[in-house]
Amino acid sequence: MSENLDLVRSIYADWELGDFSSAAWAHPDVEFAMVGGPQPGAWKGLAGMAEGYRDWLRAWKDFRATPEEYLVIDDQRILVLVRNSGRGRASGLGLEQQSVANLFDLRDGKVVRIAVYLERDLAFADLGLAE
Repeated sequence: MSENLDLVRSIYADWELGDFSSAAWAHPDVEFAMVGGPQPGAWKGLAGMAEGYRDWLRAWKDFRATPEEYLVIDDQRILVLVRNSGRGRASGLGLEQQSVANLFDLRDGKVVRIAVYLERDLAFADLGLAE
């Protein structure tokens, strides 16, 4: 379990710096989902995940994802409570979003699914957890 937590922490080491370029941590058939928000969707595989992230990141400048808390749900799932920040590429308006939660499903040292919840309440409800 600590290896999975170490892997997720290493992903955020890059994301905190605004570096979303690596997918070495992802299984080739990774499932990526944006849950809720203005553009929910699901993608499969490394190319699909890249497309989903690209669509999201394209709207922002200096986008960062800073973990606030790591919640180990079980041996294969880790929920990360995240604060996103950045500036709108077109508007220049600042973003400080503290209600985000990212759920990582891991198997054999790789992320097989990541769900980005734009509202923490949805993540807690899906997992049957009380906030």
